[in-house]
Amino acid sequence: MRPHSSSSFDTASHFDRSAGAPADPYTPQLGTLPENDLSEEEFENVSKTGTTTIGISTAEGVVIATDQRASLGGRFVSNKNVQKVEQIHPQAALTMVGSVGGAQSFIASLRAEANLYEARRGKHMSMEALSTLAGNFARGGPFFMINPILGGIDEEGTHVYSIDPAGGVMEDDYTVTGSGMQLAYGTLEQEYEPDLSNEEAIPIAAKGIQSAAERDTGSGNGIYVAEITEAGVDIHGHEAYEDVL
Repeated sequence: MRPHSSSSFDTASHFDRSAGAPADPYTPQLGTLPENDLSEEEFENVSKTGTTTIGISTAEGVVIATDQRASLGGRFVSNKNVQKVEQIHPQAALTMVGSVGGAQSFIASLRAEANLYEARRGKHMSMEALSTLAGNFARGGPFFMINPILGGIDEEGTHVYSIDPAGGVMEDDYTVTGSGMQLAYGTLEQEYEPDLSNEEAIPIAAKGIQSAAERDTGSGNGIYVAEITEAGVDIHGHEAYEDVL
């Protein structure tokens, strides 16, 4: 969503802004995406954090799993019980990957837009629209080094997307992001099968998180699981992987 220039408005329905007169209050006005003016060097100085998050599309919904550790550059554990997946839509959730502040701001912004859309139109935003908006925010906004997973369901089916820091949006049957992604991907490549149920997908996702936690210093301290179905989003945390394996 890009801001319209003044030349794109109908001059017959607007007052002259150069004269200080207000625009027609009955004509919708488009805002702008949040922006930043930071240099590449300043981006490099932002604390890089580790994590592992997994999203799996199933026959009945989506399963998202994350570890619970917050670390400083993967060298120091700053928190052992972080919920890295949040509901942002009645039938969708987003993971936190990257800098904590950037991820929290991203989630709040995306949730606000989804709620505003529903209030204005009386229906939920589709996953395609929500993923496009997430990509636009990541590309143009001040959300430092995020690489979240967006998962949800709509009238078209079940969806899992990875959102890269440059705003790229990739949909797949399953995806992994974070510092432990290579370790977790190995497990998913072996365990994943098409048309899994949520119940079958949960232990697969848990094995992926557990595998990453064994070797990745930025991941660990338990697991959060989000189950997304037509009934909504259910998020629960576990200190022991055995609880969901």
